[in-house]
Amino acid sequence: MYSTKMQLLPPFIFILILSAFSFRISSAVVCRNGQDAASKVAYTLTVNKYSKPGPAIFNTIEAAINTIPPNNDQWNSFNRQGYLDFYNKRTKGEVKIKQAVAARIYGDKSAFYGCGFIGFQDTLWDATGRHYYKNCYIEGGVDFIWGTGQSIYEDCLINATAGTLLSPDSVSYVTAQGRNSSGETSGFVFRRGIVFGTGRILLGRAYGLYSRVIFHNTILERAVAPEGWDAWNSKWHEDKLTYAEVDCKGPGSDTSKRVKWMKKLRPSELYQFSTPRFINQDGWLDSQPLS
Repeated sequence: MYSTKMQLLPPFIFILILSAFSFRISSAVVCRNGQDAASKVAYTLTVNKYSKPGPAIFNTIEAAINTIPPNNDQWNSFNRQGYLDFYNKRTKGEVKIKQAVAARIYGDKSAFYGCGFIGFQDTLWDATGRHYYKNCYIEGGVDFIWGTGQSIYEDCLINATAGTLLSPDSVSYVTAQGRNSSGETSGFVFRRGIVFGTGRILLGRAYGLYSRVIFHNTILERAVAPEGWDAWNSKWHEDKLTYAEVDCKGPGSDTSKRVKWMKKLRPSELYQFSTPRFINQDGWLDSQPLS
């Protein structure tokens, strides 16, 4: 069985916005806008699994998060020391595909910078809330970005590995977005970045009847299959899906043989999925203390 790995890739920054990373943490409140973002960090918590626990020093991220009080309205910075790494990797023998979630993101206003999420099936459970991923690496083979989050993935590397871990002609499904009604605001938007890998890659299959995934200005490598998408749970209801590719590049970006029901978005429709309109309506991303 190929299990999971989550790594915090040096020298990047990993900020948990208001303890919204989901180790059973499910909500966040708006910090005090109007202050200088760089000066707003109330305190810094250090995570090092090899250190002796002490004030502001913890062996696990979960232990650090658990110290933050409910209804917190201050920024908290989490620093990792060294290289945080936990995974089991198949070396030989038969592959047994099972769900192996590397990270589950439940909190609203969660942001990830330069993080790695590595697994095979259901790697990144983008469950619910507004999320922003910047310069991240996400690897898997089956529905490895999934859930009902309202999320933007910007400048991310998406590596589909079914063709390596299973057979050379195996299909990888990048997304399984679960939007179930026209009134739900959830969806996944990929801006820039690269989709690459082995075998045949489908950009998404419909986990929800109204599944919504958009790739904008993204490089799609040759392994992306000509049809591009799979209706799955929305078969015979493809008109309800919002699957779109806009201004994509690369050898896998030819849409002439894509599924006929793929959407073509007008500029005004695409604007609704921009960062300010889709996830940053209240400016929470602008006030992050990244320095």
